[in-house]
Amino acid sequence: MRLYYKPGACSLSSRIVLTEIGLAFETIRVDTETGLTETGDDYRAINPKGYVPALELEGGVVLTENPAILQFLADAHPEAGLVPASGGLERARLQEWLNFTSAELHKAFSPYFRGQPLTGAEREQVEDRLARRIADVERGLGDGRDYILGDRFTVADAYLFVVLNWSGFIGLDLSRWQNVAAYRARIAARPSVREAMRQEKLIADEAAE
Repeated sequence: MRLYYKPGACSLSSRIVLTEIGLAFETIRVDTETGLTETGDDYRAINPKGYVPALELEGGVVLTENPAILQFLADAHPEAGLVPASGGLERARLQEWLNFTSAELHKAFSPYFRGQPLTGAEREQVEDRLARRIADVERGLGDGRDYILGDRFTVADAYLFVVLNWSGFIGLDLSRWQNVAAYRARIAARPSVREAMRQEKLIADEAAE
């Protein structure tokens, strides 16, 4: 398999899941601004949508959209226990959180990464929307659960963690949401997460720490 990624972007969650399962995979970095891969290829010839992630499977088949990639990987490797069984309420809860993360939380962070400064009333509106979405996660963790679905790590946590971790890139202090701050720290300590972040040079190699 070949993962097309951008460091720190939502493609990091696909890398986390690939690492968690223990799969062998190649990675190719994408510059989404120029539309070129690190090898100089036209990324839109691989994924016409132009954004990451994209996962190239055997035979050159390409799968896009983060929630789809995460569920595909987990369903193909049920022994890893990263998704609830299909057909039950817990599987619907997984999709509920994947959809929320993609459509609401991810979207709420997007204005910070568009390359233009936020000013005045726009900044206030964006900050308010993001705070409301993080508060939704705070409530979801309000019963003291370790992971967003309960007592075990799933692909929903891989995605949710990556998006919440963008708070560090925009200088947002999560401490006012105590459950969220503890959750972010807990997932960040997971070996697969640390390894994926090291691979993308988001944290230092352990030998250098």
